[in-house]
Amino acid sequence: MSPMTLSTTGARTVLLATGDGGIRDRFSGPLHDAAHRTLEATRAAALLDRLGREEAPIDLLLLDLRLADDGAALFRQVRARAARLPIIVFSGSVDGAAEVRTLAPLGVAGYVNEHCDARDVLPSLAPHLFPDNFNRRAGPRVVLAIPVSYRVDQTIATAVTLNIGAGGLAVRTMNPLRPPAKVHTRFRLPGSALDVEAQCRVAWSDPRVGMGLQFERVDPADQAAIDDYVDRHLEGTPPGEEEEP
Repeated sequence: MSPMTLSTTGARTVLLATGDGGIRDRFSGPLHDAAHRTLEATRAAALLDRLGREEAPIDLLLLDLRLADDGAALFRQVRARAARLPIIVFSGSVDGAAEVRTLAPLGVAGYVNEHCDARDVLPSLAPHLFPDNFNRRAGPRVVLAIPVSYRVDQTIATAVTLNIGAGGLAVRTMNPLRPPAKVHTRFRLPGSALDVEAQCRVAWSDPRVGMGLQFERVDPADQAAIDDYVDRHLEGTPPGEEEEP
């Protein structure tokens, strides 16, 4: 089975809460192809009503904060109705870094670029759909598909990233290393002329998806570059400006 299918671990129910039909189509297509069920809410009132009455359990909520004038207030209302529901926010709907800081203690599970390629939808959502299969470091992640090389002893391999956060990155590979293997990674962030190097530990591994690498030693300048990229992305930087590797 293709690692992009991810259907062998069971079907899940995903609630797509956005008024943008294009976003719903981009995410519902890959989810349906993997035999998952999707529900839709195009208004804030409909979202809150659905959370209150939906009989089938919802496994994941993808939330567009633009459904309400006050996105953080909407998030609080959702959390009050679904205390344990994993909630991923569309990064383009976040109103700046201040809102990111506001959402953090409310239990946001992560962020995803609503304009990501359809092929990246399932890998980016898999750790949230199947949390028992992923021992990954918590923290906001942004979808990012760039080449990365990693070295184990004298062996060098190349792959493509799935996402990145301040504490690590996920890598797409059909031959993942097992935790807690140590690797040295090298990659170049979009828009940068310099390589980032980091000593990492394999935090989780799944042959259907890849592996998660936790940063253990990073040069301060490189860490600052990673933090800046993630922060700018979460603040809603137009994707066309920084998606090219």
